[in-house]
Amino acid sequence: MHRQRKIGRPGLPHPTSMKHMIHFNRLAISCLPLLLCISLNANADRGSALPAHVPAVYLQECASCHIAYPPGMLNPSSWQRIMGGLSKHYGTDAALESKPLQSISSWLNANAGTYKRVTEAPPEDRITKSPWFERKHQKIDSSVWKLPSVKSAANCSACHRQAESGHFSDHDLVIPAGVPASQQRAWRD
Repeated sequence: MHRQRKIGRPGLPHPTSMKHMIHFNRLAISCLPLLLCISLNANADRGSALPAHVPAVYLQECASCHIAYPPGMLNPSSWQRIMGGLSKHYGTDAALESKPLQSISSWLNANAGTYKRVTEAPPEDRITKSPWFERKHQKIDSSVWKLPSVKSAANCSACHRQAESGHFSDHDLVIPAGVPASQQRAWRD
């Protein structure tokens, strides 16, 4: 019986399958820029997470009074209005000098949300009045926001342990002091 000789070297793919591998590799390499772009945009629009690099001036100036809100929670127009009205920032004078104002404004604008849930500005550009915020907190009784342990809906860290780092997972919630047992179910749903 005559043995048929195999083409190619032992341990290497057959030459015809090599053509397919080269074609696949070229296709994969040509798609890399697209995949990278999709990945970066998806990460930028996570909304409730702080970007990897948060300017120290943002933490110093903004997070000294409230948490450092992730810029993806509002659209660019909302951030522009907020930064343009700091002398009357929700009842407080939070005016900044030109350099920090420009730095923070540029960063917020570059990292603002552009996805569907933030396309429309909430009333008064308040995160806590946005439809997505109200939907996520609809089971929380309005009296909870007035508890001394909470103070307002803007005090995210009263319930979200990792709010300071931009993480608002439903799996990492705490029930603030003073919430009646009848209302604690909202944290478990």
